[in-house]
Amino acid sequence: MTTEIGRIINMLQEGKISATEAEQLISAVKGTETESPVEKKGFLGKMLKVRVKSEQNENVSVNIPLGIVKFALKMGHGIAWSIPEAKAYMEDIDIDTITHAIDHEIDGKIVDIETDEGDKVLVEIV
Repeated sequence: MTTEIGRIINMLQEGKISATEAEQLISAVKGTETESPVEKKGFLGKMLKVRVKSEQNENVSVNIPLGIVKFALKMGHGIAWSIPEAKAYMEDIDIDTITHAIDHEIDGKIVDIETDEGDKVLVEIV
């Protein structure tokens, strides 16, 4: 099942499918088909939203499902442990605590920055 979910996430990252389609596919793979993403906050329910507004109109808007953020954290953490130079940095990172916080505690604005030039960066979980 993990292999199939990984393929679905890759298709989402490559832009071949939407987040809603990814949620439906993952739900089907896991055997927990949902009626609607609005009715239930499932695997892809909560989103990490990144907004960058620039005075030069170089604006960025990214929505990443929290399920994918958690998956990437776990994958990245596992990969980093296999790199000798990265092991020293990984010892103090408790992925379980981070994923627990994502599941139960973190909500709302995480980063809210405005520069003197009028550029804005907003990162939030909704």
